[in-house]
Amino acid sequence: MPTITFIHSDGSVQKVEGTHGETILRIALDAGIPLEHACGGNGFCTTCMCDIPEGMMNLSPRNDREENMGVTDDPHRLGCQARVQGDASIQLLDEEG
Repeated sequence: MPTITFIHSDGSVQKVEGTHGETILRIALDAGIPLEHACGGNGFCTTCMCDIPEGMMNLSPRNDREENMGVTDDPHRLGCQARVQGDASIQLLDEEG
């Protein structure tokens, strides 16, 4: 199982085990980590945007939904679209709290 390191906006770190092939959003929510997803995780908004400081190569390639939303440059990914294939670090953006 991949180890996903979530880096919160306050600098705190939370490591969780994720399921291979699952989205960053689903892994976060299953671990009780709040990650905004206004469109319900369907790739039609950018509220689940996160940065990937380490492990970009361990995520699925960008898909059409990400590219249509303008998410085309590293280190940005949509948490609802990026699927985990190995260990990665996820910088959570715009957390309230």
